[in-house]
Amino acid sequence: MLFEMWLGHPLIEADNVWGLLGVMCVSVALAIGLEQKYQWASRVSGSIIALILAMLMANVGIIPTQCPLYDDVVWGYVVPMGIPLLLLQCDIRRIWKEAGRMLTIFLIGAVGTVAGAFLAYYLLRAPFGDAQGLAKVAAMMTGSYIGGSVNFTALANAFHAGGLTASATVADNLLMACYFFVLIAFAGMRFFRRQFRHPHIDEVESGASGGDAAKTQAAAFWSRKDISLRDIAVNVAYAIVVVWAANLIAGLFSPLTPGAEAQGVSAVLMNFVGRFLGSQYVWITTISVIAASCFSRQVERMHGSQEIGTYLIYLFLFVIGVPANIYTVVTEAPLLLVLTFLMVVVNMVFCFVGARLLRFDLEDAIIASNANIGGPTTAAGMAISQGWSRLVGPAMLVGTLGYVLGTYAGTMVGIALGA
Repeated sequence: MLFEMWLGHPLIEADNVWGLLGVMCVSVALAIGLEQKYQWASRVSGSIIALILAMLMANVGIIPTQCPLYDDVVWGYVVPMGIPLLLLQCDIRRIWKEAGRMLTIFLIGAVGTVAGAFLAYYLLRAPFGDAQGLAKVAAMMTGSYIGGSVNFTALANAFHAGGLTASATVADNLLMACYFFVLIAFAGMRFFRRQFRHPHIDEVESGASGGDAAKTQAAAFWSRKDISLRDIAVNVAYAIVVVWAANLIAGLFSPLTPGAEAQGVSAVLMNFVGRFLGSQYVWITTISVIAASCFSRQVERMHGSQEIGTYLIYLFLFVIGVPANIYTVVTEAPLLLVLTFLMVVVNMVFCFVGARLLRFDLEDAIIASNANIGGPTTAAGMAISQGWSRLVGPAMLVGTLGYVLGTYAGTMVGIALGA
């Protein structure tokens, strides 16, 4: 690390909280600005740009790889507050009503993600050498490839993944970016057009569907919205109360986890109950979905929840890029890249074969798989970029449902594999 060699410490030291907070917030603002201004940055995504900026600054010694700001503030408070705000979009009744066909493929793809996690784990367990660490990554990627970064974040925290988080993130983002280009290519391939109906593609090619080509995907999705001081106050209060309640409920179940010496079927069952129901993120998810589904009118008046929640997750993405030093990425990311590759391929097979058997449209399969692998914003962004305007809403809805299912599925996969 360049600055540490010259100065004996990072340019901004670990106890310089305001300096580190300034670097983090400026980097996230820069990443979001680039994403919304330039097409290349929109394709890469602001989250990956923020992660790369953090990784570069940590590797040259501008910022430290560990400090209280990262561990205590971002992991301890920022992440738990961001999740309930993002889940406010998840009204289960609306998802089922408005996105039936895409939802069906999405759920099939979610099963494929879980199957891919088990397949990849058992194929790579021996060469990876750390079965428990690999199980943690499989759990994190299950959550990410059913939901998104919000689930990855929750599961990384729940399973105490440590240094594996950064390497898994690098592998995840690289593979995910490549897969999005593959999905776009599928839309133009004769093979897939012969196998599926493709009414949205035909509509665009005939010139019947328009769009603002000057906008990037990100700028179109994150257009300016109405928000007031009251909205900010209500959103922050809501997030804190949800996390508080989730911790209280989780605390009732976590003592049920038996000690390492316990044996037998009952011990296995109690271990699952204690770890699953003792996770604050399981209860954050559950409470948030109940609120979104049962109090939809009140939720609709809480403007800005998605923007605030996404910004908080961007801060987290910056932090997880910090410990990703080049040596770690080179030595550990290749096998993790294989794991993510296997999971994405199995998800893709399930989505496209399922859509073919059910005689659904090609566009439904493409967007549903994107919603699995990348989450609601990338799925909606792809629909916007391709001019499939009528699929933007369903893409957002099914992708948001993934935020709910991802944490549950990832937690179960992690426990089953011994994370």
